[in-house]
Amino acid sequence: MAITVLVTGFGPFPGAPRNPTGRLARRLVRVRRPAFAVTRRVAHVFDTRYAAIERELPAIIARERPDALLMFGLATRTPHVRIETRARNAASMVFPDADGRKPAAPGLTGGAPPFRRVRAPIMALLRAARMSGAPAALSQDAGRYVCNALFWRALEASRRGGPMLIAFVHVPRLRPGFGFTKLARAGEAILAEILAAARRPR
Repeated sequence: MAITVLVTGFGPFPGAPRNPTGRLARRLVRVRRPAFAVTRRVAHVFDTRYAAIERELPAIIARERPDALLMFGLATRTPHVRIETRARNAASMVFPDADGRKPAAPGLTGGAPPFRRVRAPIMALLRAARMSGAPAALSQDAGRYVCNALFWRALEASRRGGPMLIAFVHVPRLRPGFGFTKLARAGEAILAEILAAARRPR
């Protein structure tokens, strides 16, 4: 049976009129590599809005029933690829989303712990990103913006019968020396590791 992986990115948001993660998600479901054989890859690009996360994530998980979920977001101030290790039960009351809206409360889920740990082989993902030629590091802080909200909701969905493999990767802005080709190579390497983990017996 083919493994199904959902790959997501985001659209523009205030301060980032060009977000490469949507383009990256669409590329990763089209590229052909032996490591991607016998897989079903689905791309989804979220508007960078809290309401889009709440409405679209449960629907696409229910429809596609992915075995793994690999999410990409843009971190405008980071110089490297960040493999996130935990999501925060927190939302920014300062920075509005792409609709100009802010969360109603500083927490995402009342009564829940302050953090939830990633459900993915993070060291393998880190090695894969580095071996692709991208600067990469682990991160314990996914922020308090829409990216973190998606990561948190995905981990909650996993606890309710959703995909067992969940990973979130923040990427830097494209720049000289780190263009889309290098970003795509890193994304392909990370996706290959996610698929390898999904194939392992549990």
